[in-house]
Amino acid sequence: MSILVVGSVAFDTVFTPSGEGRDLLGGSATHFSVAASYFTPVRLVAVVGDDFGEEHLAVLREHRVDLEGLRRIRGGMTFRWSGKYADNLDDRETLETQLNVFADFDPVLPPEWATTPVVFLANIDPDLQSRVLEQTSRPVLVAADTMNYWISSKREELRRTLAGVGLFFINDSEIRQFTGRFNLVQAAEAVREMGPDVVVVKRGEHGVLVFAGEDVFALPAYPLRRVVDPTGAGDAFAGGFLGYVGSRLDHWPPDWRKAAVVGSVLASFQVESFSLDRIRRLTLPEIRERYEEFGKLTRFGELE
Repeated sequence: MSILVVGSVAFDTVFTPSGEGRDLLGGSATHFSVAASYFTPVRLVAVVGDDFGEEHLAVLREHRVDLEGLRRIRGGMTFRWSGKYADNLDDRETLETQLNVFADFDPVLPPEWATTPVVFLANIDPDLQSRVLEQTSRPVLVAADTMNYWISSKREELRRTLAGVGLFFINDSEIRQFTGRFNLVQAAEAVREMGPDVVVVKRGEHGVLVFAGEDVFALPAYPLRRVVDPTGAGDAFAGGFLGYVGSRLDHWPPDWRKAAVVGSVLASFQVESFSLDRIRRLTLPEIRERYEEFGKLTRFGELE
């Protein structure tokens, strides 16, 4: 089964306590696609400029990402972002944003992609997310992500989009901003009333919470000795999560707990390097080994 992702493809310049990386291949759809590709084929809808070269396309192609929906604008420049992380790696300052061709992004799905069973609406304008949904035909699962900018500037548009979303990824500060509830259990309940059956709250170095029906699952982050670059971690998490779900559509509903662990595994590899340097070279045995290590982290015996 394939996954359709609509989002940004970008070049990032990043400064972290571990060093710096310039003109790195990035963007929400890019990180998601590579992570998801370890489990299921990916169909990518995005826009780039003339500066997006064959070497960048090759990275996506080597991960069986279908690029029929990737539009190149002649004479245009690809979306660029620059940011600097504080020592705690949680606080981030945006130094520069150049939307370039992304400013006029109007996602159009190839007609044969309308029936893709799993759709991921990455972090883009809620109006564009709704426009994508209008082009789909009864997907099994629609998942979406967002950010504080859209919560502040397009709250009602985001609420309308969520009416058609089954699974919503959002981080802890964003869900508090969006719902006005500090308690994450109450905040997740408020979001589920808007439409999504499953709410996944990302908590950075503190892990993730998954609210699905009456089931609540709490998972820690994988303990790493060194984090190089957090950029794209949330998108890699969503890619691993939905990639696993997409590979198990014949077992519905899927095991959301296992999906969360798989997502956390991919996110843990993502932060070990700048850009895609680590995650693009993963092997399935490495993924499985770290998945099993998560089990050791969270396993405990009977209380005697």
